[in-house]
Amino acid sequence: MTERARPLLGSRVVDMKAAAFDLIPEPSLVIDPDGALVAVNDAAEALFGQGLALLARGRFRAALPPDSHLVALIDRASNEQARVREHGIVVNLFGQPPFEADGAATPLDDGSVLLTLHVRGALGVERSTDPAGLRSVVGLGRMLAHEIKNPLAGIRGAAQLLKTGAPPEDQPLAQLIVDETDRIRRLVDRMTVFADDVPTDLEPVNIHQVLDRVRALAANGVADGLGLKESYDPSLPPVLGDEDQLIQIFLNLVKNAAEAAHGRGDGRGEIHIFTAYRHGVRVRGADGRTAKGAPLEIRIQDNGPGVPAAIREALFQPFISTKAHGAGLGLALVAKLVASHSGLIDFESEPGRTVFRVLLPVAS
Repeated sequence: MTERARPLLGSRVVDMKAAAFDLIPEPSLVIDPDGALVAVNDAAEALFGQGLALLARGRFRAALPPDSHLVALIDRASNEQARVREHGIVVNLFGQPPFEADGAATPLDDGSVLLTLHVRGALGVERSTDPAGLRSVVGLGRMLAHEIKNPLAGIRGAAQLLKTGAPPEDQPLAQLIVDETDRIRRLVDRMTVFADDVPTDLEPVNIHQVLDRVRALAANGVADGLGLKESYDPSLPPVLGDEDQLIQIFLNLVKNAAEAAHGRGDGRGEIHIFTAYRHGVRVRGADGRTAKGAPLEIRIQDNGPGVPAAIREALFQPFISTKAHGAGLGLALVAKLVASHSGLIDFESEPGRTVFRVLLPVAS
């Protein structure tokens, strides 16, 4: 057992596998039943920039405010005697600047709790419930709709008139103006869907019916020629959602997966759709405090070349795209729709395997 993984308080965590503990890639801490910090791993020391001796000074719980998300997470694990997770909690520890992370708490046999943190923005993974930048897009979309769409109609009409009286060699130029004004109008229309003052009409929805429809649309369109498989958990309860928006979410994700799979160029592209129930998953809302259960997991997996590392950290931001002629609004819209369902979207990617995961609440 290494010194940093050795419990400070004797045999309180005698069954800990020190070597495995230090090899955990996520920052991990063990808090005993009295609220004292008794062990940390290498990743935790690196995150907080301090060794165990400094981190363990004083009571861990006593140093946290009463309404701390971490305290609530630890208490839930202890009371329920089960591993629990929450996404989007604010961590403010050991004098470090506050940061956002996903947390998991696991009860141990001696009454201690293992707390594991996944810091947002880790390499290859980007999580989002309320992606930054969407508010500016909302305002920009409204401005464009008001200030640009009306003049565009006049420009288009004038270009059509010019085309009718232009000599043959100039008609393609007039048509170019018509085509470009149409393209700008479509872009404006796509941006206005980010308006956040339109309520989402939520009701119980069978997620497998949604996915079956998406699969049928994709099989006869963007996924033609690809292997398209599904692995469903037939016992899933209904999701609380808007059926049309859910179709839009997963059709967009499957479309992206299909384009990535086609990008292999060897005719062996595949898309796999999974569903599962994940106990104990909770997602914190935009207010940072209210947490809702979101145990329904839907994963869209492809075997394409993967998401370029240069854009992974901002993949859900507007105007970020891997496509030469893409507007970069598709995944930003998906993230907004997922957030309006009190859900979570994240992804992981490497060459030959990219997985987008959506977590959604159950209809009560």
